[in-house]
Amino acid sequence: MNRIESVASEAAILVGVLLPHHQIKGDPLEELEGLATTAGSRIVGQLTQRRQAPDVTTYLGKGKVDELKQMGAASDADVILFDNDLSPAQTRNLEEATGVKVLDRSELILDIFASRAQTFEARLAVELAQLQYSLPRLKQMWNHLSRLKMGIGMRGPGEKQLEVDRRLVEKRISDLRSELKVIELRKEREVAARSDRMTVSLVGYTNAGKSTLLNRLTGSDVLTENRLFATLDTRTRRWQLPGWGPVLLSDTVGFIRDLPHHLIASFKATLEESRQADLLLHVADASNPAAIDQIAVVYKVLEELGIQAKDTLLVLNKADAIDRGELAAVLSRYPHALAISAHTGQGIEQLSAAVSKSLSSGFLDVDVETRVDNGRLLARLSSHGEVLSKRYTDTRVIVHCRVPERVLRHLYSEDTQIRPHGRVAGEVAGNNGFAPGSNGKAAISKPSATGNAKTEANGRKGG
Repeated sequence: MNRIESVASEAAILVGVLLPHHQIKGDPLEELEGLATTAGSRIVGQLTQRRQAPDVTTYLGKGKVDELKQMGAASDADVILFDNDLSPAQTRNLEEATGVKVLDRSELILDIFASRAQTFEARLAVELAQLQYSLPRLKQMWNHLSRLKMGIGMRGPGEKQLEVDRRLVEKRISDLRSELKVIELRKEREVAARSDRMTVSLVGYTNAGKSTLLNRLTGSDVLTENRLFATLDTRTRRWQLPGWGPVLLSDTVGFIRDLPHHLIASFKATLEESRQADLLLHVADASNPAAIDQIAVVYKVLEELGIQAKDTLLVLNKADAIDRGELAAVLSRYPHALAISAHTGQGIEQLSAAVSKSLSSGFLDVDVETRVDNGRLLARLSSHGEVLSKRYTDTRVIVHCRVPERVLRHLYSEDTQIRPHGRVAGEVAGNNGFAPGSNGKAAISKPSATGNAKTEANGRKGG
């Protein structure tokens, strides 16, 4: 029932049809070669063709199909891998014309995800994406049996089997969606439980060095490989941010050009850390000739995920692997980007300072007035913000502090008033005298390195 097949240890021919909108610099099949190698294939040949539009029957032109057939026979190829997405009919026609199994780009990516999914959540997400991809292709898979019909009104075994398979697949898709929804809601609760802690999430193109940067910043030892999609599951570690205190740093699945939409939808729970993060670190491989294109792809995927509005710092990694002139060309396009090397440690101090500055912009300078015996709230202010002064009356205390806006949302109660520093009670309308995010936001300065500014973090690991 499932067309997704492993290509591990198979001899593969790479094929790419370059259409007018494709503006790929360098080798147009370099990324497909990386995907095929990651999946375990052996490359035995390559073929490209420039066309104004794909052929509706075979995607390639007739002459190239004949050339592909001869190439497959000469190299004894097991599979033909397309860098394009094919329709079910095009796949079938190509297989009939060449006598070799044909997989398109989406199938190859799904195969890689299936082989690398480790957690229960990731395996469910991949299976859902595979089944959603396979469902419209079931008819072509059972086409050979549908010829066994025996007249009007007589239903052949092929058609019956197709209906049975379609119902089974649709039932399994429904079950998987339900299971993933439960996981997604649980993940949302887990992330929400850390809502008063500052969180930073690493995003970027696959193989840009996000996991290496996570290890460099946190001292952890998560898997790092020079291959595409080395990381599928979210990993969260405690980062002792210099001049700030501990924050939570998360690394998740990398993006790629033409990432199948089924995968984006299926991995919503995995990407929840990025959705809820206070800051995104967009890590790009500066040494890649297609770095600018890859940066654009990541912004596009973030937009599809609905998290493009997050505060984001662009980090140009692998600056040690590129000459100054090429690096300057990328920096001229993105003048606010930070050039670093997670491998050598170059630029890490500047990155830490930039992250600290960015997180500080979310702090509010406020006076919190509450009962003197409200020890829980006073302890929370000390642990999550910078307490600057305290003024006591008989039963009340007014705490002048700098606190993250997200923390303030959890402090409101009937006996607590929060207002911009220097205002007297009753001057500001809103929630007990202060409305987060209002125009009454005071000027904020960064918590001092010696102060109490820190975010509670117990090293809890994300999914």
